[in-house]
Amino acid sequence: MLARSSIDQGAGPHFPTYLPCVTLMVSVAIVDQTNGSSGPVSCFRGTVQDSTILERATPTFRWPIASNIDGNEILEIQVFNYIFLFPIEQCVWFAFQTSVSIEIRYQAMDGTVGSWNDGEFLESSTRRSEGEGSYSFETDILPSLPTSCRAGKGVFSAMKLGKTRPPKEDSHRKQDEPAVLETEDLDRKAMRLGGGLDPDTISLASVTAVTTNVSNKRSKPDIKMEPSAGRPMDYQVSITIIEARQLVGLNMDPVVCVEVGEEKKYTSMKESTNCPYYNEYFVFDFHVPPDVMFDKIIKLSVIHSKNLLRSGTLVGSFKMDVGTVYTQPEHQFYHKWAILSDPEDITAGLKGYLKCDIAVVGKGDNIKTPHKANETDEDDIEGNLLLPDGVPPERQWARFYIRIYRAEGLPRMNTSLMANVKKALIGENKDLVDPYVQVLFAGQKGKTSVQKSSYEPLWNEQIIFTEMFPPLCKRFKIQIRDSDKVNDMAIGTHFIDLRKISNEGDKGFLPTFGPAWVNMYGSTRNYTLMDEHQDLNEGLGEGVSFRARLLLSLAVEILDTSNPEITSSTDVQVEQATPVTDTCTGKMEEFFLFGAFLEATMIDRKIGDKPINFEVTIGNYGNQIDGTAKPSLKRKKKEGGDTEEEDSELLQHSSEDEADDDGELVSVSSTQPAKPLITDRNYFHLPYFEKKPCIYIKSWWQDQRRRLYNANIMDKIADKLEEGLNDVHEMIKTEKPHPERRLRGVLEELSSACFRFVTLANKDQSLSVRTKLDRERLKSCMRELENMGQQARTLRSQVKKNTMRDKLKLVQNFLQKLRFLADEPQHSIPDIFVWMMSNGKRIAYARIPSKDILYSIVDEETGKDCAKVKTIFLRLPGKRGFGPAGWTVQAKMEIYLWLGLNKQRKDFLSGLPCGFEEKKASKGPGLQAFPPISLLYTKKQVFQLRAHMYQARSLFAADSSGLSDPFARVFFITQGQCTEVLNETLCPTWDQMLVFDDVELYGEAHEMRDDPPIIVIEIYDQDTVGKADFMGRTFAKPVVKMSDEHYGPPRFPPQLEYYQIYRGNATAGDLLAAFELLQIGPAGKSDLPPIDGPTDMDQGPILPVPLGIRPVLSKYRVEILFWGLRDLKRVNLAQVDRPRVDIECAGRGVQSALIQNYKKNPNFSTLVKWFEVDLPENELLHPPLNIRVVDCRAFGRYTLVGSHAVSSLRRFIHRPPDKKFQPWNTAAKLLNGYMALANGGPPCYHPPGEIVINMEPEVPIKKMETMVKLEAVSIGVEKEKKKKKKKKKGGEEMEDEEPDESMLDWWSKYFASIETMKEVGAAERQGTTASSHGRRHLPGLVYNKELEMEFDGFEDWLHTFNLFRGKIGDNDDTTTEEERIVGRFKGSMCVYKVPLPDDITKEAGYDPNFGMFQGIPSNDPIHVLVRVFIVRATDLHPADINGKADPYIAIKLGKTDIKDKENYISKQLNPIFGKSFDIEATFPMESMLTVAVYDWDLVGSDDLIGETKIDLENRYYSKHRATCGISQTYSIHGYNIWRDPAKPSQILAKLCKEGKVDGPHFGPGGRVKVANRVFTGPREMEDENGQKKQTDEHLALAVLNHWEEIPRAGCRLVPEHVETRPLLNPDKPGIEQGRLEMWVDMFPMDMPAPGPAIDISPRKPKRYELRVIVWNTDEVILEDDDFFTGEKSSDIFVRGWLKGQQEDKQDTDVHYHSLTGEGNFNWRYIFPFDYLMAEEKIVISKKESMFSWDETEYKIPARLTLQVWDADHFSADDFLGAIELDLNRFPRGAKTAKQCSLEMVTQEGDLPLVSIFKQKRVKGWWPFVARDENDELELTGKVEAELHLLTAEEAEKSPAGLARNEPDPLEKPNRPDTSFIWFLNPLKSVRYFIWHTYRWLLLKILLLFLSLLLAGLFLYSLPGYLVKKLLRA
Repeated sequence: MLARSSIDQGAGPHFPTYLPCVTLMVSVAIVDQTNGSSGPVSCFRGTVQDSTILERATPTFRWPIASNIDGNEILEIQVFNYIFLFPIEQCVWFAFQTSVSIEIRYQAMDGTVGSWNDGEFLESSTRRSEGEGSYSFETDILPSLPTSCRAGKGVFSAMKLGKTRPPKEDSHRKQDEPAVLETEDLDRKAMRLGGGLDPDTISLASVTAVTTNVSNKRSKPDIKMEPSAGRPMDYQVSITIIEARQLVGLNMDPVVCVEVGEEKKYTSMKESTNCPYYNEYFVFDFHVPPDVMFDKIIKLSVIHSKNLLRSGTLVGSFKMDVGTVYTQPEHQFYHKWAILSDPEDITAGLKGYLKCDIAVVGKGDNIKTPHKANETDEDDIEGNLLLPDGVPPERQWARFYIRIYRAEGLPRMNTSLMANVKKALIGENKDLVDPYVQVLFAGQKGKTSVQKSSYEPLWNEQIIFTEMFPPLCKRFKIQIRDSDKVNDMAIGTHFIDLRKISNEGDKGFLPTFGPAWVNMYGSTRNYTLMDEHQDLNEGLGEGVSFRARLLLSLAVEILDTSNPEITSSTDVQVEQATPVTDTCTGKMEEFFLFGAFLEATMIDRKIGDKPINFEVTIGNYGNQIDGTAKPSLKRKKKEGGDTEEEDSELLQHSSEDEADDDGELVSVSSTQPAKPLITDRNYFHLPYFEKKPCIYIKSWWQDQRRRLYNANIMDKIADKLEEGLNDVHEMIKTEKPHPERRLRGVLEELSSACFRFVTLANKDQSLSVRTKLDRERLKSCMRELENMGQQARTLRSQVKKNTMRDKLKLVQNFLQKLRFLADEPQHSIPDIFVWMMSNGKRIAYARIPSKDILYSIVDEETGKDCAKVKTIFLRLPGKRGFGPAGWTVQAKMEIYLWLGLNKQRKDFLSGLPCGFEEKKASKGPGLQAFPPISLLYTKKQVFQLRAHMYQARSLFAADSSGLSDPFARVFFITQGQCTEVLNETLCPTWDQMLVFDDVELYGEAHEMRDDPPIIVIEIYDQDTVGKADFMGRTFAKPVVKMSDEHYGPPRFPPQLEYYQIYRGNATAGDLLAAFELLQIGPAGKSDLPPIDGPTDMDQGPILPVPLGIRPVLSKYRVEILFWGLRDLKRVNLAQVDRPRVDIECAGRGVQSALIQNYKKNPNFSTLVKWFEVDLPENELLHPPLNIRVVDCRAFGRYTLVGSHAVSSLRRFIHRPPDKKFQPWNTAAKLLNGYMALANGGPPCYHPPGEIVINMEPEVPIKKMETMVKLEAVSIGVEKEKKKKKKKKKGGEEMEDEEPDESMLDWWSKYFASIETMKEVGAAERQGTTASSHGRRHLPGLVYNKELEMEFDGFEDWLHTFNLFRGKIGDNDDTTTEEERIVGRFKGSMCVYKVPLPDDITKEAGYDPNFGMFQGIPSNDPIHVLVRVFIVRATDLHPADINGKADPYIAIKLGKTDIKDKENYISKQLNPIFGKSFDIEATFPMESMLTVAVYDWDLVGSDDLIGETKIDLENRYYSKHRATCGISQTYSIHGYNIWRDPAKPSQILAKLCKEGKVDGPHFGPGGRVKVANRVFTGPREMEDENGQKKQTDEHLALAVLNHWEEIPRAGCRLVPEHVETRPLLNPDKPGIEQGRLEMWVDMFPMDMPAPGPAIDISPRKPKRYELRVIVWNTDEVILEDDDFFTGEKSSDIFVRGWLKGQQEDKQDTDVHYHSLTGEGNFNWRYIFPFDYLMAEEKIVISKKESMFSWDETEYKIPARLTLQVWDADHFSADDFLGAIELDLNRFPRGAKTAKQCSLEMVTQEGDLPLVSIFKQKRVKGWWPFVARDENDELELTGKVEAELHLLTAEEAEKSPAGLARNEPDPLEKPNRPDTSFIWFLNPLKSVRYFIWHTYRWLLLKILLLFLSLLLAGLFLYSLPGYLVKKLLRA
C-alpha cells in the first residue's frame, strides 16, 4: 500500500525560519490485516529506508533534516508483502485490507523528541483516529484508516474527508469488522450527516451542502443577502416611575424627569417629601435603526421644586443606554432601584434611590411582565438595584481618556473648483478637507480642534469623560468630521464596544485600547454635494468603501473621590496629549494581495451592456478613481524606522522579485473592461472562459497579524462548532438516529480545538508590538478557551438522549461566546472591497474582511477564505440595497484571493484549481517573478448537469390573490434554465429535470469531483404583465460523477433533499430537488445514464424526474373533517354568499358541500369526506395540502376567497396505538409509590392494576405547596395563604386573629393566587421548580398568558386554518400577516395508509360515515349564554397628551355590541374594572368574541387602545372543557360557590360516558373508582347553616382535577382561572399596548340556567379615621439666636399629614422660645381616609388640575408624615426634621425619650415592626431626622405621639375634636411662662431671660458695685473723717 503524506508548511510544527538540525523519525506502529509477513519501506527526500520483515513489530526510520520542510515534499511509506511463493510485490496489487498507522516525531539538536501533534498535522483536525482508535472517539469514526487514497492528497486528507457513517447497529454489519471505505465512499456529500447513506437522507441540504466546506479549494458562500443594519424598525420604550426613597435634601418638592434620547416627560410634583410615590407610566415610541436605538440614553433625573417659571435644581440623575436594557432577560428591568448621583459634584456620593420599571420592545418581542400585584413586598433596595448582572452595586467615578493622535487617508470633502482657482492665483496646493474628531459617550460629546486642510491631520489631543464605572453605556462613538461653514459632515464613524476592550472577571482588566489604528468605512470616496450614502458615514449600515484610519488610544482611571484636589464636575474636557512614537503600532511591512477572477455571472441586465470591469481595493491602495493620499515613499521610510536595515532585510526576503526602476512593483488593481454576454433575460455574464484576469496590489501596513491570527483560530473553532450544531439540529429535525452521538463528537472536537488554541496563541508573543489590550485579551481568551475546553469535555460525558436539548442550549452559548471573543476591537489591515464598475461608474460591491484571506504558515491561523475560491454575490450600496432591490443579485463572482507578507508570497497561487499557465505583464526580460496578470487554463473538463426539480413548499405569496405562479431558474456557470410555470400555488410540484449540456469547467478532473462550483436556484413569480417577481433564492452543490466511475449506489442516483430558500434575510420556503454533474468522457454522451423521454407529450418536451430519484410512493387515504367557515371578508366588494372548500394534495382532492347561505349558517352539511392519494413513504417528503375557499357566484363563476397551505401533514398522520405498550402502567406504579410515601406508610394492598389516589386534607407533608389537597372547607386554601403571608417578614410574628369569613371575597382568592404564582415563579428562578402537578392546582389560577397557549389553542380535534389573500408585504410595506387573513376554515384531517387495521373499524359504535372522526358533536347551530368577566387591565398605552388614558371596555360578539362608556375610569393606565357581562349568542354565527379597551374622550371620537379576540367555538367544543373552569373546591354558598349548573358528579358521569371509560363507581369510605384508578377523599360538606351532610361531590371533583391521569380518555380540564391577554392595536402591529385580565364562562341554553354571576366588582375602600395626638417634643435642635442675648431657642410647632401636603396637612400651635428643645402640645390631628386592605393603599379622588373634567382616583401608600418646624414671623418657617411612618409596618415607639434614638430610622429592618391596622392604638417616642451638610442622617428631635385608628362607624360612636376642642377635649399643655412674647409681659420675660441666664454675673456685678460703693464712700468720707479725727472735732 502506498500512502503519500504531504507535509505542508502549515502542517508540521511551526519551524522557525532558520532551522537547526532536526531529525525526522517515523515509527510505523501497526501494520495490520496483511496476509503473510510484511515490511514497510519509507522514503523521504530521496533517502530510502526499509525495515526488516516483521511479523508484529514497530520499525523506526530516521532522517537528519537541516532545512525548512517544504510544503511539496512527500514522505512515502510503502508496505511490501513478503509471501514466500511470490517474488517481492507491492501490496497495492493485492486487495488486502491494510491500514498503516504512523507516528511522526521530530527530534531537535539537543535530543528532545516532540510528538508531531496530529492536530497540527491535519488541516483543522476535523476527525482523527490515532493508531487503532487510541482516542475513544464518539464521532463515529471508522476504526481504521481508509485504505486507498489518491496520490497528492495525503493519508490524513483522506481521513479528513469527513463525517463518515457509524456502523449501523442492526442492518448492515452483524459482526464488528472494521468498515473499509472504497474510493467513492469518500464522497463527502454522502457522509455529510453522520447518518450517512440512509436511503432517506434528507436534510436542508442548502444549509449543509453549501456550508459544509468540502475540499480545500473552495470556501463557503454566504446565503443570506440583505444587510440588516441600518434599516429603521419600530421600538417602544416604556418606563414606570414608581417611587423615590432617601432623596437628599430638606423638605423638597421632587419631580422626576424621564428622558429617552431627545424626548422628555415629567411626573407630577409631590410636595414636601423625601420619599415621593408616583406610580406613573410613560411610553416613548421610536422608528429608527437598531444601532441608533440602542445608543440612545435613558436618563432619569429627580428635580427639586420645578415650576413654570424656574427649571428647578437637580437632586441626582441616573443614566443607561437602551442597549443595556434590551440585552436584559425579557428586555426589561422590573421593580428595580436606580441609584441617583449628582453629575455636577462627583465627590458627593449617593443622592437617593428611584424605583422604576424599564422595558424596551421591538416589533415582535413579547415581554412577559411579572404579575402586577399589590406592591406590598418590603423593598430590599440593595438587592434590587437597577444594574445589569455582574455590575457591582458600589460604582465609582472614573475618567475615560480618549487620546486622538492622528489620521490618514482622508477623502476630499470639498469641490476642487475653489482649490484650482487658488492654485492658479497663489500657486499653493491645499488638501480639501478640514477634519476634527468628535467623541460621543453616555450622552456627552467632546471634540478635538479642527486641523485645517489636511489629509493627514495630527492632533495629539485627549478628550476626557467622567462617568460612573462600570458605565451603563456600551459604546463610544468616534467620528471624524469635516468642519464646514454651512454644516459639518461626518467622514467616518467607529464604535468602540466597552465589553470587548475590558473584562469584568476577577482576573479581568479595565477598559484599555491601543494606541491602535481603527479603520473607518462609509460611502464611496468621490465627493458629491449630496451624498446619498451619507448615512453610512454616520455608522448606519455597512460601509461600502474605506474612508480613513485614525490612531487613537483609550484608558480609564478610577477616581479616588476623597482626594480634595479632584475637579468635581463631569463636563467633558479636552487637553493636549503626549504624541506616540511611529513604531508604537507595529513595524511597517509590505503586504501583497493577489486576486484572480474565475467567473463573473448573473450580472443584472439593468446595468446595461457597457463594458464592465472589477476593481479591488485595500485601504486606499488600488483605488484608482477616487483614492487620494497614497502614502508617499518618504512616509513609508519614516514609519519603517531605520531605513537601511529595513531595506536590506526586504531585499533579502524579496525572493527573486525583480523590481522596476524605483524598486517598486507596480500594482494592477482592476481587470480589463469586458463586454458582457447574455445568459438569459435577467442576467449577463462576462467571458472569463479559459482566460481568467488577475489583480495584485502591494500595500504597507503595520504588522499586527497576530491579532488576526488569533481571531481566525477562534473563528474556525466557532465555524466548526456551528456546523456541528447545524448537523445535530438537522438530525433532530429529520429524526435521524443518535443525534446525541454527533453532539458528543462536536464537543470532543471543540475541547481539542480549544486546547490547540492555547498552545498556538501562546507561541510567538514577542514578535509584534503589542498593546496592553493585546496582552490582556490574549490572557483572557486563553483562560476562556481553556475553560471552554474543560467544560466541553465534562459536558460530553453528560450528553445522554434525554439531556440532549438542555446541553444543546449550553453549547449554543459556547458558540456565542466564541463569536464574541473572536471579534478583534483593534483593527490592523483594512477590509478588501471588490467593486463592479460599468463605464467608470461604481455599481455594486462586496466587502471581504482582511482576516478571512490572510495567509499564515500555521494552518489554523490562515483565514478561512485564503487561497480558496470563494463565491461572492455583489450587492447595491447603502439604502439601495434594502428591500427587494437588494435581493436581486447584482453579480455572482467566483474569486480567488490571497493576502500575506510580500516575503511569504511564493505560494500565493497554490490554492487555485490546477492546470493553468501564468501570463505576465510584458515588461521586458527578467520578469519571471512578477505575479501574473491573467491565468490561461489549459485543462478543461466537459460535464452535463442534471437538475431534478421536484417540488417547493411554503413559498412567498407574490400575487394579490395570496398565491403565486412560481417557476424556478437554475444557474450554473454561464448557463441558466427555467422550469415551467405552475399557476396559483404556493407549493408547486414541478417534477421536472433540467439538463445543462456541455458545461465547461476549467482545472483538474479530481478537483472538480471533490469540489464542484455551486448552483444558484432562484424562484420567481410569473406575472402576465411586467417582469417576474423575485420570490427567493437557494444554493446547492451537485453530486459529481467522473467518466471513469460507475453510476450506481451508494452515491447514485442522488437523493432528493430540502434546500432552504431565503429572501433577503428571511426564510421563504423550501425546495426539494437533487443535482448531479456527470462528466462527458471521451466516448461522448453515450456513457451517461439514459434519460427517459418525456412522458406527458401534450405539455411539450418536459422531462420528468427519473424513477430512481423521485420518492417511493404508497397509497394513503386522507379524511377531511369539514366543520365550517368563519369571518370571511368581502371579495372585490361583494360579500361571500355560497362558499365551498376545495382540498388538494399531490394532484388529488375533494370538494366540500356547498354552504347555501353563509349568513344564516356558515357550517357544512356533510361533515366528513375522503380521497385516496399516492404519497411518498418518507413522511418528510410529503407534499403540502392546499385548502382553497371559493365563492360560487351566478352563471357558474367562481371567485377565490383565500387559501391556506398545510406545509406538513405529519401532525395529522394517524398512527395506530401500539398494543404492546401502555405508558400509563409505568406511571401508575410510580404514582402508587408516591402516594404511599405521602401517606407515610408502605403501599397498602389493592386489587392488581388499581391505583389509589388519596385526597384527604391532612397529608403529612412538610409545607409542600404543591401537594394536591382537597380542603373540606372551602376557605382552607385562603387560610393557609394568609398564615403564610404573616410569617413572611422576619421579626416577631404579628398578632392576628383568623380572618373572619365575611371579610373574604373573590378578590382575596385572586390575590392569594397571585401570591402563589409569584412564589412558584421565584422558586422556579432559584431552580427549585414546583412540580408540574402543583402548578396546576393553585387556588383559582391566574395565567399570565392566554388560555390558548396553555391548552395548545384548544385544537385538540377541531383545527383552525387561517385563509390568506394578498401579497406578503416586505419590510418596507406595512402589510402584516394579520391584514392578509381573509377568513378561517375550521376542520381537521387525518392521513393513514390505506387498509385500516381491523380493530378500529370493529370497535363498538363505529360509524363508517365518520371514519376516523368518531364521536364528534353535531355542528348544528347552538344557543349559548356567554358570560365575560373583565378583572382589570395593566400597562395600557397612554392615549392622551397628559400621558394617561380614560379607559373603558367594549365587547363585541356577533350582533351584540356593548360599550361600557359611562363607566370609564379617569386618568388611569392600570384600571381595575371588575365587571361581568352576559351575552346570548348562537354558535357558529357568533363565535368570535372581541374585547377592546377604548380611551374616552370628551371631544371627538374615542380612540382604540387595544383589543383581543377569543374564538369561543373552539373553547366550547374542546375536550379540555373550557366552558366553565373547574374550581378546586365544591361549596354551595359563599364567595367560592360552584359556578357550573352541572354538579361535579354529573360532569364526571358525562365525561366517562363520552370517553367510554368504566365508572364512576362510588364506594364506601370515601372512595371512587374510574377505569382502573381509585380516588379517596372527604365525604361531607357544610351548607350555609353550618350543617354537615354526606355528598359524593368532593370525590367527583377530585377525579375531575386529576382527569389527565385517566388512561386513554384523560386530558387536562380547564381549572377555574383568570387569563391575561395582550391588547393589540392594528395601527401598531406586533407591539403590545397593554394586557387585560379576564375570563369567559359559557353555558348552553338548553341546560338548566346557571346561577347569578359572581361578584367581582372592585373592592370599595373602607373608611377609617386616624387620630394622632402629638403630646410633647424633646431635644429639638435650636435654630434662632435671641436678638438681645444671643441665646439659642426655637419656636416649635409640629406639622402632620397622611395623604399629601396639599390635601390634609395639619399644624399644632407654636411652643415659643423653647430653650431646651422641649415642647408641649397636647394637640390632636384627625385624618379621615379611604383604605384598601388588600392592596395596602389609601385611595384618594381629586381633580388633577383646575381644567380637569372629572376627578382622578389615585392610590398611595399609607404613610403618616410628622415634621417639626421652627416658626418665624417675617421669613419662611425653617424645617428642622421629619419622620415618615408606614402605617402597615413602622417601628414601635420607644417608652421614654431617652430610649428613642436614630437607630429607629436607620436600622428599621432589625426592629420589631407594628401595623396600626392590627394594633389600632400605639403610643411612644419617635425620632425626627434630617440630613446634614455631608448628607448624613442626624437626629434633630424626638416626638411623643399617640396613634389611634378607628373605622368610620367607631369614629361616629366616639367622636373627638380637632386640636384641643370638644368633644373629648385635651387639656392645655403646661408651658413655662416665658413663652409669652416679651412686649406683652416685659418684666416676666426680662426676669426669665436675664435672671435665668445672668444671675451669677448680676450677683457678681452687684457685689462689685457694693464693694466699689463702699470703697468710694470710704474714700469720700475719709478726708472728713481724718480731719475730724485730727481736730478731734
